[in-house]
Amino acid sequence: MTHVVSDLAARSKWSVLKDIEVAEVSPASHPIQAELVVPGSKSLTNRALIMAALAHGESELSGILKSDDSYWCIQTLKELGVEVKITGDTAKVYGMGGNWPVKQAEVYIGAAGTTARFLPGALAAAKGGNWVIRASKRMSERPMHPLITALQQLGASIRYLEKEGYLPIEIRGEGLKGGEVHISGSTSSQFISGLLIASALAENPVTICITDHIVQHAYVKMTIDLLEQFGIHVDHDDSLTMMRVKPQSYHARRLQLEADASTAGYFFALAALTNGRVRITNLSYQTRQPDIQLVDVFERMGCRVTRGNGFIELEGVQQLKGGFDISMKEMSDQTLTLAAVAPFADGPIAIHDVAHIRHHECDRISAIVQLLTQMGIRVEERKDGLTVYPGQPKAAELFAYDDHRVAMSLALIGAKVPGIRILDPGCVSKTCPQYFNELEKLGLQVKLEKKATS
Repeated sequence: MTHVVSDLAARSKWSVLKDIEVAEVSPASHPIQAELVVPGSKSLTNRALIMAALAHGESELSGILKSDDSYWCIQTLKELGVEVKITGDTAKVYGMGGNWPVKQAEVYIGAAGTTARFLPGALAAAKGGNWVIRASKRMSERPMHPLITALQQLGASIRYLEKEGYLPIEIRGEGLKGGEVHISGSTSSQFISGLLIASALAENPVTICITDHIVQHAYVKMTIDLLEQFGIHVDHDDSLTMMRVKPQSYHARRLQLEADASTAGYFFALAALTNGRVRITNLSYQTRQPDIQLVDVFERMGCRVTRGNGFIELEGVQQLKGGFDISMKEMSDQTLTLAAVAPFADGPIAIHDVAHIRHHECDRISAIVQLLTQMGIRVEERKDGLTVYPGQPKAAELFAYDDHRVAMSLALIGAKVPGIRILDPGCVSKTCPQYFNELEKLGLQVKLEKKATS
């Protein structure tokens, strides 16, 4: 697998490691014992920001995630004429009711997949305007075709400016007529969410028919729940194979956003690896976020999980259990987390049903297979996943492929193996800019090496 060159242009003002070349992580001198408040959900933050922009009136969103993805979403909304004020982790969004004040603009969305998938339909539904959406190099290599084709079937005026099926795109605000649209859900659930967000703005009802399966139902349900909060009702069957949205208006809301369950997973993994204890105090097991199910996996591996009122606590064990197969389809963002923990189990762990993560920030299956192999761990790669065998990883210098989940997962191995060196650690700013700082607070030894200046 070829190395992915880091796209520093995608780093935002909220990134804290721009000048850091290497993060070296080594074990703590004691088991991890901590109570943590985890930053807000990336998925909920960008959904809520765009819905608030489409609403009539002033919305207040508390607990937003301040990361690269949310920074570029906010900047994009501002460039489109939406007033957004940030105070701490609270955003006040002065919604424009779907009428974008700036009628002509070229916006840059960084590497934010959510913004890339949620914004085109919201712009196309407007009456009047001409906009161009550009993105980071890697985001411009990620597929957009299923979403754009579906929007075009609803009457959207969107054209590709360079490569067919990929960003950049030009959008003309000529409205959405509505009607019935068929779309695959096998590549990204974000395509479905993007359609749902735009459908309420169409002139006539929209019926969305899924032609195969949705890779992560929970994220679509999360979108539907948040739409309800903003006054948009979606009729749907239990399996989400058919969804119907009538023309409706978004209404401003005051919301407290949940903590990010995906980020919480790394800290639960640290407790599991070190026979420690971590309590996340601002996250409930009842969340819609599918990555919370990682605690079930750790429970299967022998850990003790307490699912409390507004908190979750995980206690590790001396020896993690392996010897099982698991589908990570619904919580695929935690595939690399489990793969990083797997060498320390007492039997192989086979991960299935995650072929779609080959199209994320990098080919995540190929990347983690190569990296674990580099550390001397036996790994078998399949089209839809991998099997990781028990072993003792060797210290190594590891390239993060400009992928936040690769870097964050590799750091977990540093909780057990001295001298895990992660190249280009700044990519964690996509979802958790303070990640390495938090590891250090927990007791891990973290050395940050600056880039050499010429």
